Amino acid sequence: MMSRRPYRRPTEVTDAAQGDSPPKTENASRRPGLSLKGRALAYLARREHSRLELRRKLAPHADSQEELDALLDLLEQENLLSNQRFAESVVNRRASRLGTSRIVSELKQHALDPQAVSDVAERLRGTEFERAQAVWQKKFGQPADSPQERARQMRFLAGRGFSQGVIRKVVRGADFDD
Repeated sequence: MMSRRPYRRPTEVTDAAQGDSPPKTENASRRPGLSLKGRALAYLARREHSRLELRRKLAPHADSQEELDALLDLLEQENLLSNQRFAESVVNRRASRLGTSRIVSELKQHALDPQAVSDVAERLRGTEFERAQAVWQKKFGQPADSPQERARQMRFLAGRGFSQGVIRKVVRGADFDD
């Protein structure tokens, strides 16, 4: 039985035989490091970031804080970095699963403008009951049949950041739907 040799592309054999190019090493095949702005744009291309979050991610790659501040200012001037868009992004990603207090807490951790955070909170409070009801329906779907089960449902919604008043309405309303 004849053994088969692994297939080699002819150009590799020819190049190595002629000695036109040095053999590729592992380090030579890596692409060069990105500039600070390139890194920032790569992060922003994936999703919106707050200024604080982007600063934290870029800090290890910056030569100085002044360079980093200048880059972040430039990105904001070019409207590539926006705390307002970041806040809207968080709301769009999280509102269907979380309550107002959890979303507001996340926005505050990113050091957003307090006025913007309060505007978002006010807007979310208007839809909190419907969102809590949808989360409850998806998780439980039927009213609690015991006080322990009712407490479990209430703890679940509280862990998601819904207010106590809304939680009581959702769980109590589920008991009276039948």
